[in-house]
Amino acid sequence: MPSTTRITVTLPSDQVAELRKLTANVSGYVAEAVARQIRRQLLGDDLRRHEAEHGPFSDDELAEAGAKILGSGGASKSADAA
Repeated sequence: MPSTTRITVTLPSDQVAELRKLTANVSGYVAEAVARQIRRQLLGDDLRRHEAEHGPFSDDELAEAGAKILGSGGASKSADAA
């Protein structure tokens, strides 16, 4: 089991009320949300670095990535890379 550190986080009261409706494990829910945001930030950084080095992704590359992410052949034209 990974080590943990206790911290205090201040959230708007309405968010806390909704959060408690969604889960009994607030710490686990918040930890997963933070992990997801960190992954998204790191992926965005990698994509920006790749584009800076190799130029913008082509429409075909974006469509292929969208198909892989969505699991089907249909990717949206307005794919959001990060």
